[in-house]
Amino acid sequence: MRTSLPLLAAVALALAGWAQGEVLATKGGEEAASFGDCDGFFYQRTPPEGLPGQPGDQHVKICQKYNQEPRFATLYSTRDRIPLYAAFLYTGGGQSGEERWLVEPQIDDPKNGLEGMMPEVEVTGSVDNLGSKQALTADYVDSGYERGQLNPSSLHNGDHEIATYTLTNAVPLTPPLHEIWHWEIESLVGEALAPHCDNGKGLYLVSGAIPSTLKVKDKVSVPESLWLAACCDDGSKTWSLGFIKQATAENRLEDLTVEALEKTLHAGAQLFKNHCGQDRHDPKKLEEVHHAVKHVRAKEPVPQAKKSTTGQHTGTQPKEESGFLKKLFYFIVTPIFKLLKLVVYLVGHIVKYTFSLLWRLIQTIVGGVFTFIKGIATALLNVFVDVARVAVNILNGIAKNIYSVLMVTYKILSIPVNVILDIVSFPFYTLGAIPTVLRDIASGIGGLFLLAIDATTSIVTGLNYIVSHLAKRFLPKIYDA
Repeated sequence: MRTSLPLLAAVALALAGWAQGEVLATKGGEEAASFGDCDGFFYQRTPPEGLPGQPGDQHVKICQKYNQEPRFATLYSTRDRIPLYAAFLYTGGGQSGEERWLVEPQIDDPKNGLEGMMPEVEVTGSVDNLGSKQALTADYVDSGYERGQLNPSSLHNGDHEIATYTLTNAVPLTPPLHEIWHWEIESLVGEALAPHCDNGKGLYLVSGAIPSTLKVKDKVSVPESLWLAACCDDGSKTWSLGFIKQATAENRLEDLTVEALEKTLHAGAQLFKNHCGQDRHDPKKLEEVHHAVKHVRAKEPVPQAKKSTTGQHTGTQPKEESGFLKKLFYFIVTPIFKLLKLVVYLVGHIVKYTFSLLWRLIQTIVGGVFTFIKGIATALLNVFVDVARVAVNILNGIAKNIYSVLMVTYKILSIPVNVILDIVSFPFYTLGAIPTVLRDIASGIGGLFLLAIDATTSIVTGLNYIVSHLAKRFLPKIYDA
């Protein structure tokens, strides 16, 4: 239903800041690994894995924030224009009766510069393709369906409750189903689950919807079934429980194990890491929870009273006047708000660029100082090396000169020394040569004597031969006789 904002409430909301949604991804299969600041709403900070999805489906991970603080997490299907699941913690019921439905401009127009969720009337006309990837209020008007919250506002109070009124947290439900769904979730969590988990302090909740082929105004998918999973971890023991129902008012939520719920949703799905601390499950505590759930299910549903819409005035003031005042307020405040936002944006960028310039200047100065010190150090080192090289060359030259002088002195001194040595050694050489000379003389005389004897013998032998030959020739008879 359409609601109007009172003037004072709108002013307070404009000054305090809208609920903010941190969009983390745009395509299934290409999502960011986590939900950013909203990871704390998942057991052991791990989102569900393996949930069903068709090829080409587009998913958006949103960390829903309000007043800069995370409130819950949603996985939103831009194909079906409904959330596939919402993860949250129980903060206690305490409804204020105030509805303020918002949209997320960044889903349809990521480049619009708007941050966080804002009232649809405020962004209409300033956001390109608004409603091309998300549901709008107009999709529910005269459709026979109401905006059912996967994360019901009845489970929260304060800012947590206000943050649930986002169209990224809504699925189309018939009025009877809308009432029974909220009553069942509120009763089960508030009376059966939270009391057995330290009043909800360690209770992790994930509620989801399975889209059907039926679509509201050929745009927003009607859920085929709704489900809820709970995981309690008080630090020592754990327990978990699941619920599922067909999306009709006649069917009630049926309890089953989380493992059975996961198989119903999709083969290989895991809603809680390590199956909610399976090794520390407490069967006794789980039995107590089952007993409390049966007690709640035995009750007859109590229809919830319609929330009073914000902006309704008592007395005779017509709705048209309220709408006119609201439009007038937005007409006046919106430009001022955008101007202030622009000023903050410009100041932020000026500060950013100033710090960037100062940082670069500091880097340049530090770099110049280091370069100067490096140059001086290099020059001093080169001077030291050159001085050392010159000193080595001088010492080397002196050594060579000393060596040359010593060699010349040695050569000069070696001449008379050799002469003196030769003179001194002459007598010794002479005396040492006398025996050798005498031996040679004796050998010569002996050789001459032997030569004379050999010559005489040779002469006598030759004469004897001659005489013998002549005698044989001339006196043969004498020899013959």
